[in-house]
Amino acid sequence: MKRLRTTRRTMIATTALAALALSGAAVTTASADAPEKKSSSKGFTTTVVDFGAYTSKVEVADPKEPEDRDPTVNATNNTLAVSPNEKFAVATNSYSNHLVVIDVPSGKKVAEIKGYVSPRNILFAPDSKSFTVSDSARGVVDRISVFGFRVTQRLPLGAGVFGTAQSADGKWLYANNAAADTVTIVDLAHNRPTDVLTGFHEPRQGTKLSHSGDTLFVTNYGTGEVSVVDLENKDADPETIGGFKGLRAVSVNRAGDRLYAANSESDEISVVNLVSGKRTSVHVGDKPYGAALSPDGSVLLSGNMADDTLTAVNTADNSVIGTVESGPKGGLKGPRQAISFSADSKTAWVLNDDLTIAEVDVENLKVTDILGD
Repeated sequence: MKRLRTTRRTMIATTALAALALSGAAVTTASADAPEKKSSSKGFTTTVVDFGAYTSKVEVADPKEPEDRDPTVNATNNTLAVSPNEKFAVATNSYSNHLVVIDVPSGKKVAEIKGYVSPRNILFAPDSKSFTVSDSARGVVDRISVFGFRVTQRLPLGAGVFGTAQSADGKWLYANNAAADTVTIVDLAHNRPTDVLTGFHEPRQGTKLSHSGDTLFVTNYGTGEVSVVDLENKDADPETIGGFKGLRAVSVNRAGDRLYAANSESDEISVVNLVSGKRTSVHVGDKPYGAALSPDGSVLLSGNMADDTLTAVNTADNSVIGTVESGPKGGLKGPRQAISFSADSKTAWVLNDDLTIAEVDVENLKVTDILGD
């Protein structure tokens, strides 16, 4: 396998929100804005940061195309995170200036968090009390409390910060930077970076941490490869797995011996045996951007952006179980990487282009509800 060179270097109570959602009251609005110039109808100003500090301001004209919102990374994506207690879902896409918060049990939108430019990835903390969001144009990763939806920490990690992964205990964050071709390791307990790994090629949203917490899988969109980083020995050159076509997203099973990758150019999910190197291709829908593995490891859902479907794959034999399309309460609209599962693997939540969420019955492959509409 080819190798890359790597070097080191507020307060709204939850009960009140539930009451707000059930009563149909107005949506709470919060803002993550630092003291910067406000957006205008003709254009907006954002602060692009260098590693460790705010350094410069970049004027960005009102974009005609979604990808033009970010002057550092020419790409669009979406992201969805559901809290471990399955109370809140937080969603956005990179061409929105805000995050949407939905109360999952009621299906109601309860908050909008404004002040972003190109939000890229959202992750909930294990205790469900906060979540992080990366913004590649601002160059920050923010931690936001669910009590009042205010920023409690802001990590300036550099313009281009994109995909993120975190350890199971929530103490470590791994942040891709698609502009700098790096991965930054952050000690969240002390709110500081400890290592910057280099030698990647446009690592975007796709980054996954093994269940054991000792291996990081980083997608390199620029080369169509996945870097396999040994976190116990960060100075070593990581192995790379290549041969993907339009690499968009990856998942790794609990045992750590199977990698699933979405190939948007060949309309396939690649299944790679990480022990033997054997590879299997599963044909799915049109332009698969997502490859989300259920918690029990039995089903993989491919988010097929171009034909508004999900393909369900049986991981036992890599056969296609069926396709999720529109349901009586609504349908799928441009599903991408943003797919989350319930803890029991029976329900999947899939983000739509309009920032509503399709709730899917995984066993019956049906959209049962649209949240946040």
